[in-house]
Amino acid sequence: MENTPVKYTFKDFQSDQEVRWCPGCDDYVILRAIQKALPEMGRKKEEFVFISGIGCSSRFPYYVDTYGVHGIHGRAAAIATGTKLANPNLSVWVASGDGDSMAIGGNHFIHLLRRNLDLNYILFNNEIYGLTKGQFSPTSELGQKTKTSPYGNTQPPFNPGELAIGSSARFFARLGGNGPKEMTDVFIKAEKFKGTALVEILQNCVIFNDGCFKKYTDRDVKEDKQLFIEHGKPMIFGKEKNKGLILNGLKLEVVTIGENGIKEEDIIVHNAQESDSTLHMMLAKMEYPLVTGIIRSVEEETLEERERNLVNSVSEKDKFTCVDDLFFSGETYEVK
Repeated sequence: MENTPVKYTFKDFQSDQEVRWCPGCDDYVILRAIQKALPEMGRKKEEFVFISGIGCSSRFPYYVDTYGVHGIHGRAAAIATGTKLANPNLSVWVASGDGDSMAIGGNHFIHLLRRNLDLNYILFNNEIYGLTKGQFSPTSELGQKTKTSPYGNTQPPFNPGELAIGSSARFFARLGGNGPKEMTDVFIKAEKFKGTALVEILQNCVIFNDGCFKKYTDRDVKEDKQLFIEHGKPMIFGKEKNKGLILNGLKLEVVTIGENGIKEEDIIVHNAQESDSTLHMMLAKMEYPLVTGIIRSVEEETLEERERNLVNSVSEKDKFTCVDDLFFSGETYEVK
């Protein structure tokens, strides 16, 4: 008699811990979106593990009823790497903020992307250190006044998408923090992707950096300021669905369909699976419109596969069958 797969609901992934984020924080939206996505991934509950560093986002493992590790500042990627290599059958998720990932954890972040482990990384980007009360982060805007830059931040920010694709990210998506439906869909696709799947969430911090993304995410401007792209579909946006992107020389240009002879067939069709990352990098860097959705999705061999293939190759040729064979393979002597 076959075992019937358990059908979960989002309630099965709600822990008994009190969720303690500031009222109005986008983290609540992200949490609910992941809790709705997990039952749709076709995995057993005990196969999920959430790993975090330090920050508001790093409370995530307490609030999702799965296995979890609350690590130390900036080291979530390293802990996740060890977890995945130790048990490749797990669905490993990292929850980390812009400071945790790109300041103290920057080295681990870029090398995780370079190595391409089969795991998922949710980057909560609010362009500020929220938990420690409002210091500038590596994504804070130039000139931004914060607790540690009272006269204005003098350090140019990272663009997480640009950094990720420059670090050989195979999967990169960007989403606004107020789009739960899009989040749930992208989280499911990220889990099914073979390789490191990075999802950046533009997450508003209502206390220390309120409105940091409102020029893109507010309801009355969202359609005109964001371009939500989907693989195989033309890059069209705007309330009237009459604006789009064309390639003019070496630059992307916003055009209006119906003006200057522009037709819908002139608009670039998004190919997230193109191995050449040139266009993906251009999309990640655009400020108008801000490009959201899955920008890049290119499957390649993962680190686990490369390690396993190497071990098998060496084992086939190795004359040693156990550690004792190795220890006693050369000259030995006995001490009396």
